[in-house]
Amino acid sequence: MKTSVKYLSDTKVELTITLDAQELTDAEQVALSKLAKDVKAPGFRKGNVPASVAAKYVDQNALSQQTMEDALSKAVAKAFLDENIQALDRPAVEVKKFVPQKEMEFTAEVEILPKITLGDYKKLTVKQQQSTVSAKEIDDIIERMREGLAEKKSVKRAAKNGDEVMIDFVGKKDGVAFDGGTGTDYALKLGSNTFIPGFEEGIVGKKAGETFDLTLEFPKDYHSADLAGATVVFATTLKDVQELVLPELNDKFAKKAGKDFATLKDLRDDVKRELTAQKEREAGEKLKDELVGALVDVSAVPTPQILIDDQAKNIEQDMQRNLLYQNITLDQYVANQKFKDQDDWRAKEVIPAATKRVKAGLVLAELSKELKIDATADELADHINLYKQQYGNNPEALKQFDQPEVQRDIANRLLTEKTVEQLVALNTKK
Repeated sequence: MKTSVKYLSDTKVELTITLDAQELTDAEQVALSKLAKDVKAPGFRKGNVPASVAAKYVDQNALSQQTMEDALSKAVAKAFLDENIQALDRPAVEVKKFVPQKEMEFTAEVEILPKITLGDYKKLTVKQQQSTVSAKEIDDIIERMREGLAEKKSVKRAAKNGDEVMIDFVGKKDGVAFDGGTGTDYALKLGSNTFIPGFEEGIVGKKAGETFDLTLEFPKDYHSADLAGATVVFATTLKDVQELVLPELNDKFAKKAGKDFATLKDLRDDVKRELTAQKEREAGEKLKDELVGALVDVSAVPTPQILIDDQAKNIEQDMQRNLLYQNITLDQYVANQKFKDQDDWRAKEVIPAATKRVKAGLVLAELSKELKIDATADELADHINLYKQQYGNNPEALKQFDQPEVQRDIANRLLTEKTVEQLVALNTKK
């Protein structure tokens, strides 16, 4: 077998492969053995006809076709292995010449895993943000805790901001009730800006027992295209007005907020610790993302189209699932984000995001090889157990973690995590 390699681009290659008479003869014997199973010959049961006998009865066109297919399959696999080229898809094969038992020449074209040239991964100009917590941030959380522990007292006076009201409402557009616009015994804190502008303000000043209409306009950038900018009427009944009596900020309040707090200072210190830890986690994740992005920027990372297409498909599926949970269609999202249509959305949002992910994956895979990072069997087992703990009460879900492809996916994730951690360590040495 003779093979010549022609790189059509950084991500695509064409192999020209030539097979000689002996290789075609060997392939024909394999093909004959396969076809012999369906040959009928005198003195033999079907399926038990020897290849030498079957040669006299087999259809020659079928034999030539099977020989060509078997020869191609074996030669393509061997050629890519010998040339150390990793194909990303099934090669597109074109037969140039085929003379049974004498010679065959064909080309195999396919996208390949490209060569990645890493930049200097030890001197990336990215710094982790400092995680500082302000007194106001602590105060805001303490205030929300006070509201959670507030006593509620029904009052006869008019409602004001800070009160919690109980309401029934029906929203109508052009006289027809719209989805999501109806509520019964709905508890609403006035001033929370939970509803569209004007709704809560329209309740302020009203008393329990009053029924009234609120004519409002949805924001022009509202997530539902059917309601964005629309004028609607909410028929509203105010059933109860409750004043929230906030507890005093003292040690007694701190003890109510948690059994481990003896004083208000203990509570404030704990809030500060939690906020600091949260900010440090967020800053750490941001640092990882920025370091990977910086490494991509200083590296040469050709991106195969097939990988971009696969990643784009995943992004689209994830987006549609997320929108489904929000009761929003993809067309509505596209319109709200000011894209012309779905094709415009894919071109401007999906494809750039997919390309970014592919480049990050390729550069991290190359870095893991460069740094000789590996995941041990024990590390993988621990990682799989962590996933299993999340599905401890679901036997069916647990079964998936015994599947080889799922374990390979987890192993790849673990390898990526270890590689990113090493990248952080190399760029944050003191």
